[in-house]
Amino acid sequence: MTGLKGKKVIITGAGGGIGSALVQAFHNEGATVIACDRTAETAEPIRPDHLEVFDLLDPASIGKAVENITAKFGAPDCLVNNAGWTRAELMEDVTNEVIARELQLNLGGVMQFTNALLPAMVERKVGSIVFISSVNALMHFGNPVYAAAKSGIEAYSRAIAVEHGAQGIRSNSVCPGSTRTHAWDHRLEAEPLLLPRVTRLYPLQRLVSPEEVANAVVFLASPLSSGITGVTLPVDAGATAGFLPFIDTVLKGVS
Repeated sequence: MTGLKGKKVIITGAGGGIGSALVQAFHNEGATVIACDRTAETAEPIRPDHLEVFDLLDPASIGKAVENITAKFGAPDCLVNNAGWTRAELMEDVTNEVIARELQLNLGGVMQFTNALLPAMVERKVGSIVFISSVNALMHFGNPVYAAAKSGIEAYSRAIAVEHGAQGIRSNSVCPGSTRTHAWDHRLEAEPLLLPRVTRLYPLQRLVSPEEVANAVVFLASPLSSGITGVTLPVDAGATAGFLPFIDTVLKGVS
């Protein structure tokens, strides 16, 4: 139905919560999945058609990974840039080391990997690229360096869409809100009542699931979205639509 059967799909950060859901979603559509992660011992169990191990913090590693992938599979039909990471939650956590690491991991390395694959995709004159960005690129929810990097991803995605559209390349981004993966476990163990306080901030009154993010990516990667390029699609339970507690507190008088 999605037209992805037999298509070659590269997914970075494939061993994480959203990444493993992406691997499964594209497998379900009959795609050949080339999973990428920084270790073969992935956080979540995955069964890709091929696993390429490299580190976005290491430019030489990125280049070698692209050589390996293109030598075995040629140009991908779809590239899903999902890998990302942050720990510096507030401005007080920002140091020069944090800036260098989080910008390279979430922006520089992603651009280097994509740039290395683009020529082969352009030569074939067909391809869909989807970046997993974040609502942090659209509004401030903390993690300032990560947010800056994801804002850069948005600009980079639009640049690809505009400059390579004539060569058949589409580029879009998905901005997840808080997603219920194992990344939340350490917070909930420390503060068991945190989840109800968080979910009340969202119009849908819940977090989104990795599968919901993956479904949006499959749509943007597939021919179903053939007329869509250069867009940002939030998958955020309504977080960026408006601030529900303001409605409840100010307009409804609910404490």
